[in-house]
Amino acid sequence: MLLVVVLLLTLLAFGIVEFVLHRHNRNSIPVRIHVNGTRGKSSITRLIAAGLRAGGWWVVGKATGTLPRLIDLDGQEIPIVRIGKANVREQLSIFSWAAKRQAKAIVIECMAVQPRLQFVTEKLMVRATIGIITNARHDHMDVMGPTVYDVAEALSTTVPRKGTLFTAEHDHICLSIFQKKCGARGSSMVEVKDEGVSDEDMTGFSYLEHKENVALALAVCSHLEVDRKTALAEMYRARPDPGVLRVSKVLKDSKEITFANAMAANDPDSTMGIWHRVLKTDGDRKNVIVLVNARKDRMHRSEQLAELMAKSLPASYYVLVGTSTFIIKQKAWRMGLPADKIIDMGGAPKDRVVQKLWDLTPQRSMVFAIGNIATIGLELSRYFQGKETIDA
Repeated sequence: MLLVVVLLLTLLAFGIVEFVLHRHNRNSIPVRIHVNGTRGKSSITRLIAAGLRAGGWWVVGKATGTLPRLIDLDGQEIPIVRIGKANVREQLSIFSWAAKRQAKAIVIECMAVQPRLQFVTEKLMVRATIGIITNARHDHMDVMGPTVYDVAEALSTTVPRKGTLFTAEHDHICLSIFQKKCGARGSSMVEVKDEGVSDEDMTGFSYLEHKENVALALAVCSHLEVDRKTALAEMYRARPDPGVLRVSKVLKDSKEITFANAMAANDPDSTMGIWHRVLKTDGDRKNVIVLVNARKDRMHRSEQLAELMAKSLPASYYVLVGTSTFIIKQKAWRMGLPADKIIDMGGAPKDRVVQKLWDLTPQRSMVFAIGNIATIGLELSRYFQGKETIDA
């Protein structure tokens, strides 16, 4: 019994010391930007860090998108090596790392999904001076749903106290949820629209960035007194997330594949937005192949993907890769998608999948990749980017 008491007291003492040290690290960084939302978190984290760096801020960033990365004071990226599954306690070590570099600003992506953990991350770890909620979409509905307004409620748990919230969400009900939370916490809210970002502004990016992401990042930089031209120039040079939207054209043996990597889109609305955007610029494609990367730990998303295939993404073929692909296959078939159009390559290695895509291509095709960027998704995107002859 005595040993148990000693162990409990030791753990309590360790927790108190850890909390005191973290509070010191956190308070040494006067500007703390907490990035949350359904889509665009990693891109916006990188863009803001770049813009502030150009404006002379001693800033570090942490993105947890396709691959978790620390962004150092000079813009160099450092891989985050995890032992086991991701844990929100990781944020404590990020603040320690930033404090040692005497950072004056930190841009940190929210890594929690559970509403309770989102709240704990903000209240006990980040204590943001600036909060960002990119948007509220139909993603992680099994955890934050059942409606998009429940998602908005969950995301609003990271609204800062006595700070400023920036959002690119425009749904009036979602905005009212965010505004109510801001009022309760003594914060102001800024709704950011992308009208101020021109098509010409977007030509400086080497990939297909979203205007609303750029608008949000520029608004935050302006709030911190970095002029637009300076911030935007550095954003062009910033390294994008590996899962960023790219459209690449690859030639092989007189055949051509246009590969659109939309696997980092987390929700049906974002996926459809990218679908229309890509087909608008490459609408002459008669042979479209939808490539779907499934994950066994994303069952709800798999059901959404099956519905997208059957109802919204007309294609010549649907190639399923990754794990638990049978769930998508069965649901899509039950919803009326012809079985001969569905090619289940669940568990197949990258080389076999690539060869199948070339086999399915008569002369030219567009491969529209959706689902999840992890594992084979990242391998396939790297293959087509590495072999591209034209970057659309």
